[in-house]
Amino acid sequence: MARVYNFSAGPSMLPEEVLKKAAAEMLDYEGSGQSVMEMSHRSKWFDAIIKGAESLMREVMNIPDNYKVLFLQGGASTQFSAIPMNFMTGSGKADYVITGQFSNKAYKEAVKYGDVIEAASSKDGNFSYIPKLDKSSFREDADYVYICHNNTIYGTKYPELPDTGDIPLVADISSSFLSEPMDVSKFGVIYGGAQKNVAPAGLTIVIIREDLLGKAMPLTPTMLDYKAMADGESMYNTPPCYSIYMCKLVLEWIKSLGGLEAMKERNVKKAKILYDYIDQSKMFTAPAQKECRSLMNVTFVTESDELNKKFVAEAEKAGFVNLKGHRSVGGMRASIYNAMPIEGVEKLVEFMKEFEKANS
Repeated sequence: MARVYNFSAGPSMLPEEVLKKAAAEMLDYEGSGQSVMEMSHRSKWFDAIIKGAESLMREVMNIPDNYKVLFLQGGASTQFSAIPMNFMTGSGKADYVITGQFSNKAYKEAVKYGDVIEAASSKDGNFSYIPKLDKSSFREDADYVYICHNNTIYGTKYPELPDTGDIPLVADISSSFLSEPMDVSKFGVIYGGAQKNVAPAGLTIVIIREDLLGKAMPLTPTMLDYKAMADGESMYNTPPCYSIYMCKLVLEWIKSLGGLEAMKERNVKKAKILYDYIDQSKMFTAPAQKECRSLMNVTFVTESDELNKKFVAEAEKAGFVNLKGHRSVGGMRASIYNAMPIEGVEKLVEFMKEFEKANS
């Protein structure tokens, strides 16, 4: 059976080169006589894997030495609780920018632990834009400012990071992870679930500035205490071993292509092909405002729910799967993460042109 073009928002497609290497090593990883899924996380083989993954992550993302890289479990949603428990311990205040469902969920979780406000929101436009922000948008004594860098459901991304001054900026980068260069030094913490751009589901990566460690609330469970996880070098308990191994392979693949600068060039090209067609189309429109459009998640709609459903059904038959949009937006969503080849986007546009011609 031929592989389909998988436009899922996550878990998403992985690079074929990575899958082939993982398949070749499935029964015997580097002469160990066992699969990575079977080996002890305390073994010399896995020790080399996790250290290699961290080293590559630091190299590819140019992570400063004063940041810890943690490989954790629980998904990005677990961090919605861990973040206020670890950082909202000074003034007990935090400012959240609400630009979609996931930042809203993070906000609702954080209010359980302190004085949390919506510093800005794009709810009034059904999250089709990113609010304009400056230092005056935030309380001077906030312990941190929270954003979701790329909004998977609504297809928006911050065109520029907010200036928070000395207040640590915390960002969920789940759906923009490794898609382009990012100045890690501008953040106190960045984190994301790996299942969109980095590895299979099961791994969450947290990159945290060292001076922010060790301030957790007394009630914080050990498994949510970043300092405990950092002290244990991500091995306080059994980590998600196979997903970390796959993360290492993906990082090797990115490096082989030229790193994040090359990845950005590739992603910009893919997004341009799709957005350029949508912008000239008489059938399809993109709800996200142009200046805030995501490179990773392209949302688009037709004039009716009936036509949207027909498009999704016919696209799936043609080998373009998981194009149905989230229920809060409707229409379609093409998630064109790193592993999606340019050819996949080109063929999708060809299909859209044929569909438009046949249904006009």
